[in-house]
Amino acid sequence: MAIIIDAEGAILGRLCTNAAKNLLNGEEIAIVNSEKAIISGKKPSIKKHYKQKRKVGTYRKGPFFPRTPDRIVKRSVRGMIPYQKPHGRAAFKRLKCYIGVPKEFEGVKFEKIKIAEKQPVDFITIEELSRSLGAKI
Repeated sequence: MAIIIDAEGAILGRLCTNAAKNLLNGEEIAIVNSEKAIISGKKPSIKKHYKQKRKVGTYRKGPFFPRTPDRIVKRSVRGMIPYQKPHGRAAFKRLKCYIGVPKEFEGVKFEKIKIAEKQPVDFITIEELSRSLGAKI
């Protein structure tokens, strides 16, 4: 059985480090409500940072950076594991991220990460960020 983490109101970095650690220990993880995770900081600077990430590389060769909330969360976790090594790649395959709550997880109790529950003064949700990047959610 996979660990199901609810990302609502959780700070993205803290959520991802916790998920990455569990993935490297061999557990399967599903993150629901990815669009409701938050990034702390000023909105204009965060949007500028992520738009810059999207412009890096070429349209043919990459690196390609995602727009949708579930993919942004998944990519953030990928940056916290040794993805180029076989055990890191195997760990990344055990991660699933979802927008909202899928039907298979309805009625199931979700795990909240206490460390990630801090409420900063300035923040932006992943949904708001992905809309500014051009995602059609």
